[in-house]
Amino acid sequence: MNYSPTYALLIFLGLSIVTYLVFRPRKGWFWVIKNNLKSNEKIVIEDVLKQLYHTENSGKEINVVSLTNALKFSNSIIVDVIKKMVINELVAFDGDTLKLTTSGRDYALRIVRVHRLWEKYLAEKTGFDKVEWHERAEEMEHKLTHEETNLLAAQLGNPQYDPHGDPIPTKLGKIADVKGQFLSSLTIGSVGRIVHIEDEPDVIYKQILAENIHIGSQIRVVENSRQRVVFYAEGEEFKLAPIVAANITVAMLEKDDVIEENIVRLSSLKENEVAHILGISKESRGDSRRRLLDLGFVKGTEISIDLMSPMRNPTAYLVKGTSIALRRNQASKVLIKKDEENG
Repeated sequence: MNYSPTYALLIFLGLSIVTYLVFRPRKGWFWVIKNNLKSNEKIVIEDVLKQLYHTENSGKEINVVSLTNALKFSNSIIVDVIKKMVINELVAFDGDTLKLTTSGRDYALRIVRVHRLWEKYLAEKTGFDKVEWHERAEEMEHKLTHEETNLLAAQLGNPQYDPHGDPIPTKLGKIADVKGQFLSSLTIGSVGRIVHIEDEPDVIYKQILAENIHIGSQIRVVENSRQRVVFYAEGEEFKLAPIVAANITVAMLEKDDVIEENIVRLSSLKENEVAHILGISKESRGDSRRRLLDLGFVKGTEISIDLMSPMRNPTAYLVKGTSIALRRNQASKVLIKKDEENG
């Protein structure tokens, strides 16, 4: 078949355009796909390392089958990545058990450091709800460089703990202890302070959030059975299944610590009651905390209800002669002591 010169030229131009789109340096389809594959492999490697780190820290062991069940990637991708990680001496096998090497643990600590610093950043510097912190940090932990991570830590004041109470590894890989006992193991009458709330697995963490349990709250256990754990905190009663209570760590009070009596949340204040502000919960952070302080929610200030909406959400409180509306969730983070004449 004979082609006219014009037709041949069109075919040549078409092939040239396709070749350019596919192999264009750095931006062509070939390079985009290749870089994406490389990027995805990095994510898989880092997720494997982090999973192994958390498993080993909890005193458990994990094999390849359990690892593939725990991660969201396909089994074949995880297996291929593990083979490369063994060659690069990031992980090693001890029988069927997969373990981190020294290099692998150092790498895992860098990933954990980014994740927890980013959660701290989201809590202190943004308005994102705590439900979103973990997922957003999961994305960012694969993106920040070592230098960017150190800069972020410096901007945050090199914090030791993230918003959940998890220790943040230093740039040298050192990590602070979390001292305390699982709430599920405490005996009746135990008094302590919540120092850590585990944010995994997600389904249990969301149950804790739904209960509006705050880190930093002083608690008193009144019941502990196979069916439930019951405790009081900030004037409210909480009932949890033992499996949920096991995700909360409580530090027992020392002899010199003051047991907080009659401390309740502002959200429990009723009409015609008068109270004085004792402080703001550690659960209130960043701009939200600063806003409350700027509005006059400071220790010793008298407070009462000025106007209540039909559903009590929001409620207007009278503070220093000014009516300030707060939603129930905001009011629950202001701690008060009701005046004795209120009963």
